[in-house]
This record gives sequence, C-alpha cells and structure tokens, in this order.
Amino acid sequence: MNQSFATRILRWYKKYGRHDLPWQQPRSLYRVWLAEIMLQQTQVKTVIPYYQNFLRVFPSLKRLADASQDDVLARWAGLGYYTRARNLHTAAQLIQQEHKGRLPRDFDTLLALPGIGRSTAAAILSQALDQRHVILDGNVKRVLARYHAIDGWPGSPAVEQQLWRLAEQHTPQNNNADYTQAIMDLGATLCRRGQPNCVSCPLACDCAALAQGRVSELPTPRPRKRLPVKAARMLLLADKSGAILLEKRPPSGIWGGLWSLPEFAMDEDIVTTCERRWGIRVQDSDDGTLLRHSFSHYHFDITPCRVRVHNRGVSVQGSAALQWFQPAGSTLPGLAAPVKRILEQYAR
Repeated sequence: MNQSFATRILRWYKKYGRHDLPWQQPRSLYRVWLAEIMLQQTQVKTVIPYYQNFLRVFPSLKRLADASQDDVLARWAGLGYYTRARNLHTAAQLIQQEHKGRLPRDFDTLLALPGIGRSTAAAILSQALDQRHVILDGNVKRVLARYHAIDGWPGSPAVEQQLWRLAEQHTPQNNNADYTQAIMDLGATLCRRGQPNCVSCPLACDCAALAQGRVSELPTPRPRKRLPVKAARMLLLADKSGAILLEKRPPSGIWGGLWSLPEFAMDEDIVTTCERRWGIRVQDSDDGTLLRHSFSHYHFDITPCRVRVHNRGVSVQGSAALQWFQPAGSTLPGLAAPVKRILEQYAR
C-alpha cells in the first residue's frame, strides 16, 4: 500500500502537478528556503508576487543578511505573520556568521535556525537536494487524515504524532523532491478543505473518508472558541504640510519591528497625552470609520482618528522610533496591512 500510495501521487503529479513555481526554476537551497518560510500559513497564489519581488531585492543570502531589518520588513509588508520575516533575516545573519554564508545541508543544523520547524526543514532539503525527509504541513495532514479516516483535530499532539507515523510510512526512498511537491500539490489543488475534487484524485479508490462518506467532516476542525475583541485608536497626527507621524513598534509582539500609527486606548485623552508624550499641541481631532483586523487569537477593532496639530513636537526630533512621513508620493516603509490601508485612504 505504501509504494502504491506514493506511486499514484507521483504519476498524478507528473501529469497535473505544478512544475513552474518560481522557486522551482531553478531549485536552490536559498530559493526553496525563502519560499518555504513564506508559504507557512499562506497560500501559493498569495506568496508568488511577494516572493518574486523579495527575490529581486534580495537575490542572494548575503544580500539578505546585509540588509537592515527595516528593508526586509518593508518588502514583507502585507504578507502577514511578520515573525517569519524577522526570523528569516536573523537566520541569514547567523548563516553568514556561523556557516560561511552557506545554508546548512544537514537536517539538524538547518532545524536549529530561527523560524525552521521539522516539516519546513524537511521540505527545504527534500525539494532543493532530493534528500529523503518526511513533511507534514497542513495540506499533507488533510490528505492523510482523509485517506486513513483519522478522527481528531490534527493540531493535537496525539493526532499529529499518528499523522507523522503515517507520513513516514508513505514517503518513498527515492524521488523525494517530486514526492514532497506532489503530496503538497494534491492537498492544495484536489484534496482541498472546501469542495474537494475526489473524482480526479489518484487516491480515491481506497480513500477511507470517501468510502465512509466523511470527506466533508475530515480532518476534524479545530475546536472553536469565541475570539476576544481588543479596541484602540490609531492616530493620524497630521502637521500643516500633511505629514503623518509614524512610530516604530517594539521588536516583539504583533507587527513587531514595523512602522505604525501611534496607538491610543479608546478612553485616552488625545490632547493631554500628545502634549505629555511628544510635546505636540493638538488643534482638533475627528474619528473615522472603524476597521476590524482579525488575528488567529483575537479581533482588533481600530478606530482611525485624524488629528491636526500645531507643531511637530520637540521629543520627536532625533528619535529613531518616530518619524514624520508624507503619504502622498513617498515610498511606504514596512507597514502592517491595516495601517497601510488607513494611510492610503488618508492620502486620497
């Protein structure tokens, strides 16, 4: 059964799989590593334009390592999950310092780098070097959970351990680069979460979920819980020239290291706080339309607030974490997606 499983997937992949993805032409450790980090929790069609732009700016590991974090985050802005970008940059610098600028070809050494987990390390080495390693990303979990009719949320330790064992059993000894891409493609294009195309699936003849009529209920969804809601104002502090004050966020936490609009609690007094924090005198303020941005663990309700000011503030000058920025006609720095939308609306 194991050989048949892999053989069928590989035969399907040869005819219907994706062979022209940017990181396949050509395959190299650097190109595949970059792609696999971007593809964590993000679909291929979303990643491709970001990947191509990122690669144009950082065509080599050295260029990435030598860049500033601001430059890296600016090219990543909009792709989300910004910890990935910070880890990518840190890993590039570590590779320069500790591995003579060469990405490790050993599994354990690669796994030790920031942002690289077990499945990501396996996918990198399998696709770039055709080494035999077992992957278990979301697509593979879905294929295996349906094929074997595995009950339970795949993110739970017991179910995940069972899926790792099955993934090991099915992974062939040879042709690993193609098999790795093939089983990911199968999950992404046929064995989709919604509207799976079982008629075209090479595994349909002995898929347990299909035989039991349980394709739509497997894999078992994550237990749902009501997400909490956090609310804040984001201030569009505008001087007489139309410049907006931006504030760099702390390196950790949401949107870590990105530039953002100053964030205020909903009940915070704008006039008093601006005077106390920056020496900025407020002329008037006006709340805009609420914008909800959802994370995996909570909703963030943002109220943009346009604030006209008399002066730029003494404490802003010379601060590395604060800058006045002209939205119209300027290159946007690394901004979180909702902040970018707010600024674009303001510029219009």
